[in-house]
Amino acid sequence: MQESQKRPYPIGPNAMHIPAGSPCKLLRLSLTDDDVASAIVPPVTVVLEGRSICHRVHLSRHTNYNSLATALRQLFVDDMNDEMDKQADQLDLSNAVPGHVVAYEDMEDDLLLAGDLSWRDFVRAVKRIRIIPVKANRRRHVGGAKHISQCLS
Repeated sequence: MQESQKRPYPIGPNAMHIPAGSPCKLLRLSLTDDDVASAIVPPVTVVLEGRSICHRVHLSRHTNYNSLATALRQLFVDDMNDEMDKQADQLDLSNAVPGHVVAYEDMEDDLLLAGDLSWRDFVRAVKRIRIIPVKANRRRHVGGAKHISQCLS
């Protein structure tokens, strides 16, 4: 390679060495730097069970669970009105989507209840948010009458 064709920066074992005064700067990311980490958080898919359309939420645009609850209510509840705006301070994940529970899948595909972790840990762990309908307690004791008759005899 001729001198005019030489690369300005070394390639190979010395590739990490950049000459002083060069215009090239390295971007260093620290895993403990929450501001940088929150800026590169990808959007999270939000799935409402029973609907075929999913939504994406940017968690980096929210500061806490209440902010997320407000966004979920705006996405999934049609009757947003002035009364709801007044109650926004009282809104949390337990009442964000009436009749539903807000859960999330983590990186290991475990389904967990949203709100159990601190906000920072939640943002780091969440892979997908799932909004699951709460079903009324319709459990019937299988063989209930038979069990009672056995107890009485």
